[in-house]
Amino acid sequence: MYENFYGFSGRPFQLTPDPQFYFESISHKKAMSYLGYGLSQGEGFIVITGEVGAGKSTLVAHLMERIDPAALTVAQVVTTALDGAEVVHVVAQSFGLHVEGHDKATALGAIERFLQDEARAGRRCLLVVDECQNLELTALEELRMLSNFQLGSHPLLQSLLLGQPEFRRTLAQHPGLEQLRQRIIASHHLEALDAAEVEDYITHRLSHVGWDGRPDFAPGLLTSLYRHTGGIPRRVNQVMNRLLLLGAIEGAEMLTDAMLDDVIAEMTADQNRGAGSEGNLRSAPASATAAPAAAAPTPAPQGSVPATEVAALLAERDARTAELEAAISELQAAGNAHRGSDGIALSPEDTALAEARLAAALERIEARLEEQEQSFRHVLTMLIEWLEEDPSRRAA
Repeated sequence: MYENFYGFSGRPFQLTPDPQFYFESISHKKAMSYLGYGLSQGEGFIVITGEVGAGKSTLVAHLMERIDPAALTVAQVVTTALDGAEVVHVVAQSFGLHVEGHDKATALGAIERFLQDEARAGRRCLLVVDECQNLELTALEELRMLSNFQLGSHPLLQSLLLGQPEFRRTLAQHPGLEQLRQRIIASHHLEALDAAEVEDYITHRLSHVGWDGRPDFAPGLLTSLYRHTGGIPRRVNQVMNRLLLLGAIEGAEMLTDAMLDDVIAEMTADQNRGAGSEGNLRSAPASATAAPAAAAPTPAPQGSVPATEVAALLAERDARTAELEAAISELQAAGNAHRGSDGIALSPEDTALAEARLAAALERIEARLEEQEQSFRHVLTMLIEWLEEDPSRRAA
């Protein structure tokens, strides 16, 4: 939606890794240098760690664009909690090998023959293993054993291990991983972007979709965004997506700190409802989570907005509408009291009391109007995001 409103050629802050949007921060530049050095060695392990959303997958996607597939065969594995036997079969599958049954020796034999065939054809092999913090120690030991495969004196397999900070600590401290540690030839930890890099990152991604300065950013907004996201690229993408969507909904030509505060509040409310995104920060009103007291809800299809949640939000909206109407009635009553029931002017003391009542009623109605607006905007944002998740829904 917002890309149409602002005239973008695409969505600049999508969450899936896209090498076209690769941004080389100082830390990413160092990581690419270590990768280049490690790959030139053609053996052992290269280790890249970083926080969730720091850009490890985007870094690998950028690397894949730069390699020559005629010279390097790459297999990629995203791991779960695999043990030693399981990881061997997963590696075989990642190289496109079909192994009958679940015999580890058979799988190892198939992998070794494949690696030898690739070496004879003049190609080296790289195994990229993501989310390594999930691997059991036996699985890490099997990966080390795979690095022993050789053709003559030439190693057949090199591995790039990606993981979160706890994987870095495990590698450094666990006594059972000493042999693996000795085979690490390059290692780097991806740091978050600093405040200046966040600003450059945002303008870099916007420039790739034809941004011409519309929308503009209020002074200090990007500094505030850095403070809320900690410079983690995926969190920046999440917040910017919501912020641009809010700007399009409100027809805003400038994004402001007040809009950013609204976005952070909405994202945190999503998290507290159990349906939010990683990185949200603040709490939602308890009434927003209450389901209607009707029949038991039917589970929504996977990937859709839960019907009970939408119903609860709409019920909350209706409740606030009723509160707003009651506040208007209260305001009218306060106005009548200010005039006196018979239309005769009140004494100075009664007038002061009536004016205080009128001011209090106005304050309450303004607060309820703001709540009503936020509730409506949250429902609208959820529905738009749901429609845009699937191309088949976008026509709606």
